Amino acid sequence: MLSPSISSEIRTCPPMGILSEGMHAERTAFQVLLERLQAGNAHVVPLATAAAMLDDPDDRSPVEWSEEDIVLLHWRLLKEIGRLADPETPLEDKFDTLRWVFTEREKDRKPFSFVSCLRVVGCSPLSPLPYCGLVDVEEVRDVIRCAMRSWLRQTLMRYPSWVREAIVDHPEWIESRLARNPQWINEAIRRTALEGDLFA
Repeated sequence: MLSPSISSEIRTCPPMGILSEGMHAERTAFQVLLERLQAGNAHVVPLATAAAMLDDPDDRSPVEWSEEDIVLLHWRLLKEIGRLADPETPLEDKFDTLRWVFTEREKDRKPFSFVSCLRVVGCSPLSPLPYCGLVDVEEVRDVIRCAMRSWLRQTLMRYPSWVREAIVDHPEWIESRLARNPQWINEAIRRTALEGDLFA
């Protein structure tokens, strides 16, 4: 799930109301970018197609990538940020995206890291977005860090109370279950609905 540092950042961030009041004063380049990521109106490569293009073990032929293909793949990866605000996005998908955003700093320079995607999408003339230049990555992370409590809460509210309590009280236990089976929560909810609460 989330690293201890991310979990502590969720607890220490100011409430969204306070954040929103300060943010209205001056809109950053990232806030505009985030709105466009959430709008979903740009052409993107489907993620399954992009993943297959990156690594198909059965296909030994070289893949011809144009510069535009590479930029669109960076854009497609960055689009995952837009899904964080959607209450319908599965919890495990949100955790995956947050791990990518808040990865170890030594991975920031790797291809297709969060930092690389921001740089490519912000600076390339082939980007689906109008040019916005280099974006302050730490500012972007601060905005996401302060919004993620609300984004996670919205998704958690879709689950029964026993699931919410288990996630809050025993995150490591939930994480180990989801690592073995990403559908574990859904299966447990379905089983409980059919069999009832054995401890009631």
